[in-house]
Amino acid sequence: MQDVLAHYELADGRLLGITTDNALANYSMTRELQLTLEVSGMEWPALRNHILCMTHVIRLPLGAFMSRLGVKGRTKSWEAHERDQQFGQNEWIDIRKSQRLRKEGNARINKVLAMGPGIAKIIEKVHIS
Repeated sequence: MQDVLAHYELADGRLLGITTDNALANYSMTRELQLTLEVSGMEWPALRNHILCMTHVIRLPLGAFMSRLGVKGRTKSWEAHERDQQFGQNEWIDIRKSQRLRKEGNARINKVLAMGPGIAKIIEKVHIS
């Protein structure tokens, strides 16, 4: 956590608050952050500075209410619906698959390129011997 704060230049007291959903782990994280900052001499009260995301706070009881009424929500995100309208489901799957394969191929090429200096040294040693 200290590394992240330092990276974003927030370790000097400029961290105002953190917005999260209400998962229990986030409460633990903010308490630990408070303790970490106290060690470095900074006051950051977790109870005051941990801000719950209003969307999550509203969605939970609203979802329970809608479920009680038997109303089902969308099964897809708006973005997924738009993609399906533009490309069609199968075409979009093909696009994502080709993007993934291209990414995997680039990763393999980068690994081989990274090995280049090591391979050159091995070849050099074989020629010297």
